[in-house]
Amino acid sequence: LGGPERKLLALSGKFSDLVWSPDGKSLAFTDVVWPQEMPSIFLLSIETREKRRLTSPPAQYFGDWYPAFSPDGQTLAFTRESSVHLGAIYLVPIQGGEPKRLTVDNEWIYNLDWTADGQSIVFASMRGGSRLWKVSAAGGTPEPLPFGGEHPFPRAMHFSISRQGHRLAYSILLDDPNIWRIEVPSSQGQRTSPIPLISSSQHDLGPQFSPDGQKIVFQSTRSGSPEIWVCSSDGTNPIQLTSLGRNTGAPRWSPDGRHIAFDSRAETNSYVYVINAEGGGPRRLTTETSNGLVPSWSRDGRFVYFCSNRSGTLQVWKVPAAGGEAVQVTKGGGAVAFESSDGKFLYYCKFDVAGLWRIPVNGGEESLVLDQPKEGYWGYWAVVDRGIYFIDPATKPRATLKLFSFASRRVMQIAAIEKKPYPGVPGFAVSPDGRWILFTQLDQSGSDIMLVENFQ
Repeated sequence: LGGPERKLLALSGKFSDLVWSPDGKSLAFTDVVWPQEMPSIFLLSIETREKRRLTSPPAQYFGDWYPAFSPDGQTLAFTRESSVHLGAIYLVPIQGGEPKRLTVDNEWIYNLDWTADGQSIVFASMRGGSRLWKVSAAGGTPEPLPFGGEHPFPRAMHFSISRQGHRLAYSILLDDPNIWRIEVPSSQGQRTSPIPLISSSQHDLGPQFSPDGQKIVFQSTRSGSPEIWVCSSDGTNPIQLTSLGRNTGAPRWSPDGRHIAFDSRAETNSYVYVINAEGGGPRRLTTETSNGLVPSWSRDGRFVYFCSNRSGTLQVWKVPAAGGEAVQVTKGGGAVAFESSDGKFLYYCKFDVAGLWRIPVNGGEESLVLDQPKEGYWGYWAVVDRGIYFIDPATKPRATLKLFSFASRRVMQIAAIEKKPYPGVPGFAVSPDGRWILFTQLDQSGSDIMLVENFQ
């Protein structure tokens, strides 16, 4: 050890699952070769700097993640996601070959590590509760470990087993995102400050106003799992709308206010559902075995837009609200989409690339409109009559609420955001009268490290 640092390899910059092989001669990591490709596992020889692909996820999968070497260095465990965070554990020989599926079900999985004897794999997962689990490397039913379940939402995500195998350290994440409200200034010089509107000790995010502005639908984990909730526009009278027990979110009101579309990973993949705004059983709208994510409604209420990887890459699709055949809308990639207020254009962004695009509703050229939202903040923008509101997290010293004006084609600063918006989620809404803006703010971020002695 020691000496000057040296560059080994340039990665895509989006993934950092770097793990050493037991002999210290190789690194395993997650990366992509071209922009719209799903992540795969690669190996890098430290001596020769040769990069070798080890896995290639099939079309309609969300990639391979969390590589972990077996103690003898001959096998790599990883997760293959069928949806966002929803997947199974696989094993593949270091020399290459067809991966072997280890866990049968598709569940929310974070992070893997082998026990020192190479007989089992420990992983963090949300399956009947968030905690650490262990499964035999030969296969079988995962068993919960008697720790790591201190919180209902997946927060025991990162852990490591000592080389000797008798100690396990893990961290408990203490993130607390809540929904804040800010009044849009009525004049250029007016100052306005955000106030907390919907908060709890758990995750509250993904707000959307009802068409009449009287209610707010949002996602919360306050019942133990991510579910859809509805409350009054002042944040009072919260009522749980779904009880699916899995990751359920991205709610969107229909234009007539009678229904709410949302996505849920309640089965092998993520699907789009529609539920009556007053409650009842949800109806599954997307029926393909591929994924359906982050829905939104057409202005006339006839269609529901959603993101899907059924073509092999993430694109925007639309399906009749009453059910039926889905039609692909974008060709060059797309994720979160909203129609303009006049219903003439569809504005959309992508999960992994900064920028906002638009396409005529009836088809045509896909054109770049704006270099916002920033990568990772795909859920922080909204189209209104006068332009596009968005949050820019990169401004210093604080994130900033901004407006891109359709009339002037210029970006105007509206207000400063005290703390960081919560990334990677739908977190933004504008009231129908244009007076209020809701956003999800990360009020607390931290972690505790826990140590387990005499781990077996």
